[in-house]
Amino acid sequence: MLPVDGPPIADGAVEIGADGRIAAVGPRQELGEDERYDGAVILPGFVNTHSHLEYAVYAGFGDGSSFVPWLSTHIERKRRIGLPEMEAIARLGAAECLASGITTVADASFSGAAVTACDELGLRAIVYLEVFGEDASEVTERFEPMRERVAGSLSDRVRLGISPHAPTTVGPDLYEACAATGLPVCTHLAESPAEQEWLLHGTGPYAELADWLPPPAGTTGIRMLAKHGLLDQGVIAAHCVTVDEEEIELLARHDVAVAHCPRSNAFLGCGIAPVSELLAAGVRVGLGTDSPASTPSFDMFDELRMAVAAARARERTPEALTAADALELATLGGARALGLDGELGSLTPGKQADLTVLSLAGTPFVPWDDPAAAVVLGGRPGRVTATLVAGKPRFRKGGMEWHELTDAAHSTRERLLRLPAGSASSR
Repeated sequence: MLPVDGPPIADGAVEIGADGRIAAVGPRQELGEDERYDGAVILPGFVNTHSHLEYAVYAGFGDGSSFVPWLSTHIERKRRIGLPEMEAIARLGAAECLASGITTVADASFSGAAVTACDELGLRAIVYLEVFGEDASEVTERFEPMRERVAGSLSDRVRLGISPHAPTTVGPDLYEACAATGLPVCTHLAESPAEQEWLLHGTGPYAELADWLPPPAGTTGIRMLAKHGLLDQGVIAAHCVTVDEEEIELLARHDVAVAHCPRSNAFLGCGIAPVSELLAAGVRVGLGTDSPASTPSFDMFDELRMAVAAARARERTPEALTAADALELATLGGARALGLDGELGSLTPGKQADLTVLSLAGTPFVPWDDPAAAVVLGGRPGRVTATLVAGKPRFRKGGMEWHELTDAAHSTRERLLRLPAGSASSR
């Protein structure tokens, strides 16, 4: 058993109370057992600090394109579907997260479909409803109608936030209006060199979209938000790849958390975020899968391995990020980033019983030398035996197939791929 906030416990057990919280943690001989998992590791459920559940079937769209053409492809295809289809996709995304051992997501949601999906599937979530543009009225005209529509699916388990999309697509007035809601804020920041070139000089790939974007700020997104007093501990910044020393200091000073998405950054050619520097500065960092729009899956194990490999490649030392460090980013680190570390992220009595059971039977890591390394290097969704949220099984291997849910989402992917009637390639 890997509590994360303490040493591993051989032949360990977790006692779950009737309230869905962890009642006790310790050796099995002391606590007894109702269920036993041989050759397995019990660990805290993964906290995915940046996802887009509504893009679960977008895998491969625009692969190999540079950032702005890739973004344009997704915008165009998204226009082909409506809310019911977005909800079908989000359900699949929630199911795939649970099957990957993820128990909590911080999801940026274009339509609000992630709220109903997480409510129905039993996934814990903060869902940040996205807004775009310059005008503060977007909060009342776009955000509030979505908020009203999903209100019946909100609970202590599924909470609401707001996501001013990015400094390329959102002006300072709208950022200020989002902050004024008092809700948790998620925004994409310093994701790509193309973003920086547009914001600083009004040039580069984003110039093709100039008619639809706010005027460039003349400075980076982080400095712009700092200038307007919009950096604080209620903000989580996704990516932060192209940050300099001064910007890292600004993030740390204002206690802004960072969602590190190494696979997305790599597949889109954006670069490698300076995780070691962020952590050394005291920035709260969690791990995020982003979405299959930019990465192949919601597979947190692949994300863990990429985080380790990318950090070591950037720093040119295997000490840059250990397996145990990466595992903490995906659990307790993610909980800290979301301000939920009092409730989630470790196997600690009193916390929510959000657990992942991972079988390592048949892998080269059994018997294990370092259980954290065994999980990070040997884990994959197919080895997840069970995922529990608040003590309730939300995924069991072989017991939850979600056939209808999967079929509905894949039918929507076919619609996304279908060319508009009358186009040259459809004749």
